[in-house]
Formats: sequence, C-alpha cells, structure tokens
Amino acid sequence: MKFVIQRVEEASVEIDKKTIAEIKQGYLVLIGIAHEDTKEIADYLINKLINLRVFEDKEGKMNLSLKDIDGELLLVSQFTLYGDCSRGNRPSFSQAGKPEEANKLYEYIVKECKQKVETVKSGVFGANMKINLINDGPVTIIMEK
Repeated sequence: MKFVIQRVEEASVEIDKKTIAEIKQGYLVLIGIAHEDTKEIADYLINKLINLRVFEDKEGKMNLSLKDIDGELLLVSQFTLYGDCSRGNRPSFSQAGKPEEANKLYEYIVKECKQKVETVKSGVFGANMKINLINDGPVTIIMEK
C-alpha cells in the first residue's frame, strides 16, 4: 500500500466538471492498493498519516500533526501508483490490487479516517477525476508498507 501525502492549503476533486469533494488546509492523499494489502497494513498507514508532523509550529518547525491543526483530509484512490515502467514505455499495472478488493480496502480507509478526523472527503473509486490543489510548501511525503 502506498500513500502519497501532499500538504495543501486547499484541494478538490471534480468529475464531469462538477466538484464532488473539497477541503481546506490539510492533506490530499493519493492511495495505491496492491494485491497483498490488508486492513492491518491500512491501519498502520492511517495511524502514521494522522500523526505525521509536517505542519509548522510557532517557530516555523514541522512539528504539528493533522490533529494538532484541525486539518482536513481528501482521500483519492490511484491505482497508477503501482505503475511499473521498468520494461518498455507503457506502464504495467499488474501489481495494483484487483478493483473489487482494492475498493473494499479504499472504503475501509475512508471509514477509519472518518473516525479519527473531523473532516474527511473522498474521490470516487475508479472514476476519471480531476484533482485541483494548492500544495503548501511544497510538502509531499510518500509512505508505503
């Protein structure tokens, strides 16, 4: 499982030119799910995500977590995080989880995050989405397990 975490001032998701989800300060998280991923792996990464300290304190140091600033989450599934370009010029997505199982884990991640963070929005699994964001910093962290 991979989380690409972007610290944002704001972010939104559009489908068919309609905004379906938007957040203010917090994280836009792109989520890649592989065949072998489990709820236990998801729980580990969710805990790391919620407690990740990359927001600045009064001294300007990255010392505050999402919870500390009452930040918001925008979670977006992205199977292309498992694109393998090691052979040829067309990526292989054979490591990405099968859609039915990946969607179950993605929904589990959204549900669990909603129990830990006040504002959690999400994209639509498998949809063609347009992501808009203002990356703050920029700060982008990749977590995987």
